[in-house]
Amino acid sequence: MDRESACCFTGHRPDKLPWGTDERDPRCLALKTALAAALDRAYEAGARHFLCGMARGSDLYFAQAVLDLRNRRSGVTLEAVRPCESQADRWPAEERERYQEILDQCDYETLIQHHYDRFCMMRRNRYMVDRAARIIAVYDGEPRGGTAQTLAYALRKKLETDILPLEEFA
Repeated sequence: MDRESACCFTGHRPDKLPWGTDERDPRCLALKTALAAALDRAYEAGARHFLCGMARGSDLYFAQAVLDLRNRRSGVTLEAVRPCESQADRWPAEERERYQEILDQCDYETLIQHHYDRFCMMRRNRYMVDRAARIIAVYDGEPRGGTAQTLAYALRKKLETDILPLEEFA
């Protein structure tokens, strides 16, 4: 894939989202609308290939929004970047099913490593940033955690950024 036409994503899991797992919450619906708008901006800027880390919460919202974009625009591809084979093994059954449904619709799937270790998520995040020219982030402003580290790495790599501050949806 051409790095210049690639966009990756970082965002929070349900435990850091004000609505948790309630996707019918108006704040969650507003975030999903904002994600769709961010994807349209990325597409207008030339992004066609989208990389998603497939974590619970914001990542799966992003993946679904990319699939929706693919139905509306030409040339859109989605790459699932899995940190390890067991990524979703301990998730609730409903979320595992959703994860698999999204995986089944991806154009590409990349497995960073077979077995979990404490660095596999970081390796996944760096893989995505290293292959993209832009990043969309759902970010709460906290300086610690995987989203903050991924965003900081993306800024060091000079990716175009589109940050959706979580406080706007709280």
